[in-house]
Amino acid sequence: MTPDPDESAAEIPFDGTVLLQAGALASVAPTRLGPLLRRVQADLGPRLGDYRREYERAVAEADREAFLVEPAHWDAVAARLDLTDRERDAVERAHEAQLKRLGSVHGRRSELESALEIRSAVVISTTD
Repeated sequence: MTPDPDESAAEIPFDGTVLLQAGALASVAPTRLGPLLRRVQADLGPRLGDYRREYERAVAEADREAFLVEPAHWDAVAARLDLTDRERDAVERAHEAQLKRLGSVHGRRSELESALEIRSAVVISTTD
């Protein structure tokens, strides 16, 4: 499959340390993680307004926003993007790891980790 130019150019909202951690723990090859996260960002980015209206925004920064979503959220994204179970799990883990990192940076790690016990995380880049 040829990558969509919009997907390959998508800015991903992840810190380098989170990408390394997610790559080490991912059930997909580390070389596939970046392109996979760009593909997901290309899908989520245009939906940012919907996320702002429908979900609790946990963290907002100049270049990304993080939301708390229902646990089944990633199943819907995976179905829409035709992700395998492994790809879906890797994407969800990366988003949750980034939310925890943001929690650490903003002094809210414990609060956000508790929230992740009943919800999941979505982190969306706000830059084009």
